[in-house]
Amino acid sequence: MDKMSVLIVDDEFLALKLLEDYVGRLPFLEIVDKVKSPIKAIEILNQKPIDLLFLDIQMPTLSGTNLLRTLKYKPVTIFTTAYSEHAVEAFELDAVDYLLKPFSFERFLQAVNKAREQITLQQKAHSLSGAGDAEMKDYITFKADGRHVKVHYNQILFIEGLKEYVKIVCEDQRYIVLESMKNLEEELPSGLFLRVHKSYIASISKIKSLYGNMLVIDEHEIPVSRDKKEEVLKIVFG
Repeated sequence: MDKMSVLIVDDEFLALKLLEDYVGRLPFLEIVDKVKSPIKAIEILNQKPIDLLFLDIQMPTLSGTNLLRTLKYKPVTIFTTAYSEHAVEAFELDAVDYLLKPFSFERFLQAVNKAREQITLQQKAHSLSGAGDAEMKDYITFKADGRHVKVHYNQILFIEGLKEYVKIVCEDQRYIVLESMKNLEEELPSGLFLRVHKSYIASISKIKSLYGNMLVIDEHEIPVSRDKKEEVLKIVFG
């Protein structure tokens, strides 16, 4: 892949300089800009394509988490903060990693490698989505337990979100994968899979029944959120 474009947002000068130094050590990263103002960051994000965002959380005017919520198209994001209590909220926003200050270059590199892998997968999925019918794939690939795995769509029952991980439940196997629900939802074909809950994506063809707010898939039961129930009834049960 080409160089990854980077935006650094932090209201602390020393934090900006440290990240600039770390990014400069990696030839596949290229800084587009570094800013202290979250408002300026939004302006840049709305004007330029950014692959990777390093984002502080506690900033004046607008927090990093709220900044991310304002964006329609979110870049792959790594939060950098001195406060551990925001970790759950950060991963709910599909952050690829959460760096606690002060962090070493080794920990920074670990986060960047995760981001690089996710960006590569997004680019691959985007490329495939533009292919003709004859070239369309009928499977998903991912890395689990140190192995590269290929699973056909018709093997998947449902997918459950587990913070920064997902559990892919198949007919005869389960996989724990470092991935976000958002990215999987975008990669999987919408004609075969449906987001039925904040934490669940279901294979439409595997759904047996719905009672109350619970879907039955094989021997499993998964919840349907209130705002998704009407869509489930319409798409699955006609």
